[in-house]
Amino acid sequence: MTDWLVGLMESLGAPGAGLAIALENIFPPLPSEVILPLSGFTASRGELGLVEVLVCTTLGSVLGALALYGVGAALGRERTLALAAKLPLVKTSDIEKTEAWFGRHGRKTVFFGRMIPVFRSLISIPAGVERMPLPTFTALTTAGSLIWNTIFVMAGYLLGEQWSVVETYVGAGSYVVIGLVVLAIVVFIGVRLAERRKGRHASGR
Repeated sequence: MTDWLVGLMESLGAPGAGLAIALENIFPPLPSEVILPLSGFTASRGELGLVEVLVCTTLGSVLGALALYGVGAALGRERTLALAAKLPLVKTSDIEKTEAWFGRHGRKTVFFGRMIPVFRSLISIPAGVERMPLPTFTALTTAGSLIWNTIFVMAGYLLGEQWSVVETYVGAGSYVVIGLVVLAIVVFIGVRLAERRKGRHASGR
């Protein structure tokens, strides 16, 4: 991973770091917890400009988010509901509740979601489905991404050769988030299966 990132930054400079972050937004397994501190460390050695790194990585975050927003907008509400109706454990009412929740908290979700591992990529899709105004989505994504990127780029810049310490600590947090998501899915499936069993017992009486 680091060899690929170093090669990308050696070839393209700060825009290479921005490209890596854009790809990270679309493919969450690419960790920004590695890309950003390594970019900061490279800037500390004078090989990249610090401000240039911050600008390019934030631009990369926005472009990646806009790509997923486009996916959600292309999918649209009707297709989302149609897909939900075909899934065995999902009800259209679940989607409608999510829509209502997003309508109330969408702005905060997009802004703070940029600072949560994994979730920062996924949140762009419902924003597109709900057709959040593009200027609003772009502004919130830019602000949240700038904060997240600055923290990790500066950590790598200040830690120097010890930049990988950031990945160690934040990586543990990412596993916690992923674990909570998996747990939520398991609970959701369990509740749905229990509801089905109750429905069968009620119809059999």
